[in-house]
Amino acid sequence: MASLVLLVVAVIAVLLISFVFSMFGLGGAVLYTPILFLLGFAALQAISTSLTVNLLAVLSATAVYYRQGLVDVRLAAWFIPGVCAGALAGGAATGFIDPALLMWTFAAFLVAMGLRMLLSKRRDAPGQDACTLTPSPRQVAAIVAVSVLVGVLSGLIGIGGGIMIAPFLIFLCDQPVKGTAGTTAFIVIFSSLFGVIGHSAVHTIDLWLVVPTGAAALAGAQIGARRMVRTGSASVMKGFGAVMWVFAAVLVLKLLGLMEM
Repeated sequence: MASLVLLVVAVIAVLLISFVFSMFGLGGAVLYTPILFLLGFAALQAISTSLTVNLLAVLSATAVYYRQGLVDVRLAAWFIPGVCAGALAGGAATGFIDPALLMWTFAAFLVAMGLRMLLSKRRDAPGQDACTLTPSPRQVAAIVAVSVLVGVLSGLIGIGGGIMIAPFLIFLCDQPVKGTAGTTAFIVIFSSLFGVIGHSAVHTIDLWLVVPTGAAALAGAQIGARRMVRTGSASVMKGFGAVMWVFAAVLVLKLLGLMEM
């Protein structure tokens, strides 16, 4: 009976997290793992479930964004090789780099960028929601550098790359907020997929937990993505900022030893 109650609580938590995070092209893995752990699930069980649920959430959200014309596949294609290669390099470098220093630096970046988004008065023109960037050679170089950095951070500290890709596209590439969310979700599919493949090669995924929470992630992401499509760009921008602060708070709690991940 107790295990059934825990499973129901986990499903509700995943539903809510996927709903909120999918509005910004993110999966929510940064919260799935600690919440499952705090509910009493084993660490490896929580991690493998989190990776799988995160993948399902971004797949579900991307399907909505793609139908609305908010996924720029050509732009995303510039990011995907660097993200994947960086993730592999980051995983291999875990024994040589102090992740705590990176996490403090990353937390500071998230706080500063979140504040900028919260204070931004930017409003995209009506009907101009899709990304329109055709990268120049200089921008391609910047995209490659950012994508590799995102992948390395993801491999080192287990943080989804979308939280860095989104502000890069919005502020440095001047792309619309909604198109950024859709394109970011598409990119995160690949980083999440590599994480699931890597983990499943070593550990068995608990289908008893994955199936109900995965269904919740699919449903929550569908609702969240559809909600974002109907929301004004200014509100989405402020939501991005708030989510960045949530990420930063989770990192700080982990660094202070107050949260297990």
